[in-house]
Amino acid sequence: HVQLVESGGGLVQPGGSLRLSCVASGFTFSLYGMSWHRQAPGKALEYLGTISPDGSSTVYVDSVKGRFTISRDNAKNTLYLQLNSLNTEDTAMYYCEKEGHRGQGTQVTVS
Repeated sequence: HVQLVESGGGLVQPGGSLRLSCVASGFTFSLYGMSWHRQAPGKALEYLGTISPDGSSTVYVDSVKGRFTISRDNAKNTLYLQLNSLNTEDTAMYYCEKEGHRGQGTQVTVS
């Protein structure tokens, strides 16, 4: 069965950076596009962006374009989200997603 395990979150000061990871198992990782989402307290789930199966193409929501970068290592079955220039509005639980399956998330707090 599909398993997605996010990690790398933490407490960071405004302007700081973090790199989140998502280790995938239970499916052929290299065949699927993958996405990142986040959910801030009291707010709806927000889509952030998607990467193509081979990693050659990415799309982002406007609010994170230029600050966040999605990448992947298919040899390691791992998806990444590089977060730069963080601000307090980026505080949220961050999730990776494959076709409706999400992991438990990793918390990012900017303060």
